Amino acid sequence: MTEEVLQDGDVVVRAHGALRRITLNRPQALNAITLDMAVTMSALLRTWADDPAVGAILLDGAGGRAFAAGGDIRALYDAAKAGDKKLPEEFWATEYHLDVLIARYPKPVIALMDGVVMGGGVGLSAHASHRIVTERSSVAMPEVAIGYFPDVGACFVLARAPGFTGTYLALTGARAAAADAITCGLADLHIPAARLGELPAALADCRGHHDAKARLDKFSQPAAAGRIAAARSWIDRCYGADTVEEIVERLAQSDEEEASAALDTMRKMSPTSLKITLRNIRSALSFKEVEQSFQQDYRVSLACVAEHDFIEGIRAAIVDKDRNPAWRPDTLEGVTPDIVERHFRPVDSLELKFEK
Repeated sequence: MTEEVLQDGDVVVRAHGALRRITLNRPQALNAITLDMAVTMSALLRTWADDPAVGAILLDGAGGRAFAAGGDIRALYDAAKAGDKKLPEEFWATEYHLDVLIARYPKPVIALMDGVVMGGGVGLSAHASHRIVTERSSVAMPEVAIGYFPDVGACFVLARAPGFTGTYLALTGARAAAADAITCGLADLHIPAARLGELPAALADCRGHHDAKARLDKFSQPAAAGRIAAARSWIDRCYGADTVEEIVERLAQSDEEEASAALDTMRKMSPTSLKITLRNIRSALSFKEVEQSFQQDYRVSLACVAEHDFIEGIRAAIVDKDRNPAWRPDTLEGVTPDIVERHFRPVDSLELKFEK
């Protein structure tokens, strides 16, 4: 079946019969998502939702290295430095509404999580109805390393991962390969990267979720063994603690080499980010709907962008690239309950609202 290009630019749109394919097209930036891209994708999905000519949606990334490495955090950094509150408010509100639109979409949304999938890329993919990983997939929420936290509703998913594996991923930013992503509920199927090119034709006349699953299952193969399932004993023992301080103490007492490595990683993270992340993921377990996580994430995001660690973390990782952030406070003990609490306060007229 011939392919018809409907739109070019940072978001490429193609039609394959009843399939609509959205390709994130910023390969030089590992397909990091800009505000304009989020606006464009939202408009497309809303238009297609009631269009009888559209049977399913396919999301992928250009360049072969990444689905999407996150949001455009450099733009958020520049806005924060300039005291511009509007861009962060608009960016996160638009992105979160897009992610919820995907989560509630009436038609199959198939996300091809090939290559790097981080931050905003997880937001687009983890809430899709059919989530495909390959042998090249590397899925992570590493935000605690930049003075931020795993947002985009990721904690809603990670809170429901087996045992405390989701807490481990959230507090360390560890990368999950294909099998681990499936184990932790971030993906559904493993399909070899070499066969991804066959999917548009196979899905061209797809209609409905069961039909999509049946077609995708034909391409599915077992993923190479992961490491997280085998590490459940020490992960659950350490990350099941009620506080970050206790998690750190249990990691320090563990004889496992991987536990020691996790501890070394956490010691480099923003202490404030670690504490707000633990609270966020633990509270997300009680939420009945994913929208609740996005509403909470929005409050925390707006608080983070006004704080020192967010600007400092991006400076050290992205701008100056010295990898030596000066966190404030720089110890877990210095992060008081009040500091944590102020990240979760309602944001009044800015509160996110979602249509039912």
